[in-house]
Amino acid sequence: MIPVSIVIITKNEAEIIAKCIVKARLITDDIIIVDSGSTDETLEIAHSFGCRIFKTFWDGYGANKNKGIDVAKYDWILSIDADEVPDEELIKSLHTLTLDNVDVIYDIKFRSYFGKRAIRFGSWGRDHHVRLFNRTTVKWSETSVHENLLQTERTRTRKIKGYLHHYSVKNIAEYDTKGCYYAKLSAKQYFRNGIKASAIKLYISPLFGFFKNYVLYFGFLDGREGWDIAMITIRNTRRKYYFLGQMENQANKKRLVEDKLIIEY
Repeated sequence: MIPVSIVIITKNEAEIIAKCIVKARLITDDIIIVDSGSTDETLEIAHSFGCRIFKTFWDGYGANKNKGIDVAKYDWILSIDADEVPDEELIKSLHTLTLDNVDVIYDIKFRSYFGKRAIRFGSWGRDHHVRLFNRTTVKWSETSVHENLLQTERTRTRKIKGYLHHYSVKNIAEYDTKGCYYAKLSAKQYFRNGIKASAIKLYISPLFGFFKNYVLYFGFLDGREGWDIAMITIRNTRRKYYFLGQMENQANKKRLVEDKLIIEY
């Protein structure tokens, strides 16, 4: 065991979480499950493996991850999702770390799966994220989607050998549903940040994303799955800016009504 706490946020992950926890137990004796209302057997499975369970409301990805960080036993945090499984090489690499510099964060490569197929090309094949860090210097941003680590000027990133195997989606339908959900969250975040929708973003950005993912990153080498990923990526990029445009139109209509009332008054 190493002095690292693993934080996993969950909601109805009974189908996959046991596979994740089995490998996590080879890393640490402190696994925190931050659950936001599971109605399946997620918590029973986690409890059977000796995980510490923290029940809470859903306040966003970053916020819920930070809740787990706050109750962790150790200052070093490995943040993983319930559908992510560390492989043997990553586990071995983690055990060799000295963890003596709190300003270092560790970047981990991902191997993502579309159904049972490992995706090796396209944007999925290049995926990597910082997931190991010290909570005394780094925490998650509390945005509604696409949370990132809030770093300091002293922060230094190091890569680590091994993979987190991400069992992302089972089929096209699940990917499309997830993509639509994230598109709505992204649109809301963009709206709050003052980012504007435009014809270029609605029509050109999706096509450029397809070209980059499918051609420049060799997504076509993943066969049918590579094509499906590229096409749904186009759809979700368009959705994101379409939803953003709808919110902008609603806000403009509200302002017009308010201005009219002020003038009449």
